[in-house]
Amino acid sequence: MLTKSPPANLEKVMQISNYFIKKSKEDGKEITNKKIQKLLYYAQAWSMTLRNRPLFDEPIEAWVHGPAIKKIYEIYAQFGRDDIASHYSKDDLVTTAIDEDEEELLKVIWDSYGRYTAEDLEMLTHSEEPWQEARAGVEPYMASTNEITLESMRKFYGKKERQNSKAA
Repeated sequence: MLTKSPPANLEKVMQISNYFIKKSKEDGKEITNKKIQKLLYYAQAWSMTLRNRPLFDEPIEAWVHGPAIKKIYEIYAQFGRDDIASHYSKDDLVTTAIDEDEEELLKVIWDSYGRYTAEDLEMLTHSEEPWQEARAGVEPYMASTNEITLESMRKFYGKKERQNSKAA
């Protein structure tokens, strides 16, 4: 468990992480560092698409195993590939910085992506343009700190949203 509070500039993204950890505890689903990274990515991408604004300020980088937020990765790295939720009680998981509109979006993200494993989400992000564009010119096995831009997320998921609207 974390023994101290995260820096103030990380508070929002940490509370969004807490939200997903709490949901995983409620639903009996495993949540690893890798899975949290992908859920944060999808939350940011769909916030940009549906709300036209980011949920948090931290950059998302195009790592070998998919989108990642370095500072969040470092916080949860202590758990390796273990289920993070097993290290926390619900009382540890503060989410007070998340407003009602944001919680609605996070619930949709959890309902849409939370059922998948970290490996499924990794494969999904690898098949999508924002991660691919940020990794352009980088060998598949090479580390990268290239940022996945908010604009690339808005553009790609906006196109998906329009396609889904036409199909409905």
